[in-house]
Amino acid sequence: MCTLPRAGHARHHRRWLFSPKLPILISIVLFVIPVLISLAVPIFTRSRIYGRETAAIQAIKTINTAEIQYQSRFGRYAASLMELGPPASGTPNAAAADLIGNDLANSEKAAYKFTVAAVPGGYVINAVPVAYGVSGSRSFFSDQTMVIRENDGPEPATAQSKELR
Repeated sequence: MCTLPRAGHARHHRRWLFSPKLPILISIVLFVIPVLISLAVPIFTRSRIYGRETAAIQAIKTINTAEIQYQSRFGRYAASLMELGPPASGTPNAAAADLIGNDLANSEKAAYKFTVAAVPGGYVINAVPVAYGVSGSRSFFSDQTMVIRENDGPEPATAQSKELR
């Protein structure tokens, strides 16, 4: 059995839709939505930065491991990321050992810029955000000790920076 809405019921809805309360409700909704967005955007931005920083730390660990493997194979540490990366063609060799991916070998990954340099008895790794405050708010440093150090400011981390915990 199908029932039709009562006539008074429909009039009640029409009265509410065109009541003076409707603009007030719309105003409240239009005020609340931007407030919620303004609260959510910084949280989202911080989580993206944290994700990129975590990826940078993982990349440093990957480079440290690749340096140990490189040293074991060739009797010295790699002086650049290209030496750790894949060869353009042919088999891996000291100029391109194929120990890290092409993205990292090209110096940039997860909005961080990576550098590797040879130093007497070892190597140093630096990772700095491509755009400080946007892609990351910390820089990182590591060397043959495999200890990762961080700096919370725009200056690159060094061997004297605080140890990452």
